[in-house]
Amino acid sequence: MAASKQKADTSAYTKLKKDLADGTLGRLYILHGEEAYLRDFYLGRMKDQLVGQGMAEFNLHTISGKEFTPQRLEQAVDALPMMSERTMILVSDYDLGKSGEKDREELIALFSQLPDYCCVVFVYDLIAYKVDSRTKLAAAIKEHGSVVEFARQGQGDLVDWVHRRFKALGKEIDSEQARYLIFLCGDLMNGLIGEIEKIGAYARGSRVTRRDIDAVATPQLDAVVFQMTDAIGAGNFDRAAQVLGELFQMQEPPMRILYSLSKQMRQLYAARLMLEDHGTAGDLAQQWAISPYPAEKLINSARRFSLAWCRKAVAACFETDLSMRGIGADGKELLTNLLIELATPARK
Repeated sequence: MAASKQKADTSAYTKLKKDLADGTLGRLYILHGEEAYLRDFYLGRMKDQLVGQGMAEFNLHTISGKEFTPQRLEQAVDALPMMSERTMILVSDYDLGKSGEKDREELIALFSQLPDYCCVVFVYDLIAYKVDSRTKLAAAIKEHGSVVEFARQGQGDLVDWVHRRFKALGKEIDSEQARYLIFLCGDLMNGLIGEIEKIGAYARGSRVTRRDIDAVATPQLDAVVFQMTDAIGAGNFDRAAQVLGELFQMQEPPMRILYSLSKQMRQLYAARLMLEDHGTAGDLAQQWAISPYPAEKLINSARRFSLAWCRKAVAACFETDLSMRGIGADGKELLTNLLIELATPARK
């Protein structure tokens, strides 16, 4: 069973929002994390506050990771603002953690003497931000700047955001349907924003319904696989086979389908163990670091299966994984046989 993920530290994120509200942005920021929508939103606000629109071409300096050197950064820092109080230096996808020793020493010295008129922002999009916290460079960043992680939002905050996005389109959505949309399409805002726009354009009434969501939303793989296992639990093998066939038609790689199915079987096994031990959906959500809505769906689904079946299902997925890695293995055939094996109790 998976251990709970460590909860992201939101203090720097909270401070950035306060700095923006007070108009007191600092001199050094590191922006990173999975939630690219939020990162880009706050980066845009930082640009507006620091350089505005009029003189942005003179006061906004951009450096790509491939072009970055401490000397290039120093040149940008030395450029005085033109008809503005501050300049902004935007560095994209430069791996600070892989800097050479000489570069690290120069960066440490540079970070310690950034002028008040300058704000340096390192943004991580295509690569992850990784700097060993034990190094002098990490200490310098902590002393003179702020490392802001834009983590996935909690279910409550995300539901509120979905409400606001639909309201901006002149639509209403209740919390239950908002949670269903997040379960179906994932919990990253960048992915949800396009789905919300599609659904808002499709929905004829003022209130978004489950039918509107199902009609046009593109579900993530885990949600489709859940439909398959849910059909097995309901004894509807034909529906389960139909879902698997749809995944094949969508050109989903068999190994990717198996990975999602295996993860779901492990979660279902964990949910069944929770029920045996009088645990709750909240316990399952904490154990697997998932939102309450999918945890509740897993608990309800687990009521349909015995503990022995769940244990057997996990073992069958593992055996299929070993077979699929074999030379000349037919992934589709192996997945079809696995589905028949999993559906056997329901068919009986």
